[in-house]
Amino acid sequence: MSLGKQASIGFIGTGVMGKSMVRNLMKAGHELHVYSRTKSKADELIVEGAIWHDSPAELAHTVQVVISIVGYPHDVEELYLGDNGIVANAKPGTYLIDMTTSSPSLAQSIQQAASAKGCFSLDAPVSGGDVGAREARLSIMVGGDQAAFEAVKAIFEAMGTNIVYQGAAGAGQFTKMSNQIAIASNMMGVCEALSYAKKAGLDPQTVLKSIETGAAGSWSLSNLGPRMLAGNFEPGFFVKHFIKDLNIALQSAEEIGLDMHGVKLAKSLYEQLVQQGDQDCGTQALFKLYIS
Repeated sequence: MSLGKQASIGFIGTGVMGKSMVRNLMKAGHELHVYSRTKSKADELIVEGAIWHDSPAELAHTVQVVISIVGYPHDVEELYLGDNGIVANAKPGTYLIDMTTSSPSLAQSIQQAASAKGCFSLDAPVSGGDVGAREARLSIMVGGDQAAFEAVKAIFEAMGTNIVYQGAAGAGQFTKMSNQIAIASNMMGVCEALSYAKKAGLDPQTVLKSIETGAAGSWSLSNLGPRMLAGNFEPGFFVKHFIKDLNIALQSAEEIGLDMHGVKLAKSLYEQLVQQGDQDCGTQALFKLYIS
């Protein structure tokens, strides 16, 4: 069964990406209910037609689908499994979709609790940053019951273009960790390549034109390389949240017996950015360590 284009959707977390995701869902014809810990972050959406709720519990009891994209695993755990959380207050049959990059084991715990309540749970983290969210071109990696995935697929299609069902609960989060692991070393490579070009006396912008379409090409090189060269370190994805992701990846890797040298190095460099006060910059701020 598909929920179609007229579902009532509760959305929790209207930050850099969430705000654009809500707009795209409304554009697709869905009725949007919103909650954010800081109400001012939802003010524009309320003016545009979203319905405000004073608590996640109130929102969860009202809608057919709950979507969240918040900061950290402890936020997700409190939001879903707390005494006054989403699982406790959602009606049986509600679809619960966490799109936060979080812990695979936590996704599995939420699925178990949701199932006991008669609800359906999916872990569906995303990649694509602020641009992908704004243009509805997110990559969405989904874990959970496949029938539940099929039921809400049209909702995912309003937010993204590369939507892949990965397997049982937690599989979406494992996939997102693979994504973040690849980005971690790639970001170091992008920074070093552009810094090297500049030190060699070349015009990095011109070098970028040559290398971004060859074997060195990557999303980070094409989308974040120009921001680095322009000195634009505004967040599409926060440094502090990327460190959170790398910690999850390292913990998960340890659990499965894998040593990841690139992730460890990347994490240490991003922690240097935090030490100099750049935790709220975008991940492309790594470039600062090479040009200082």
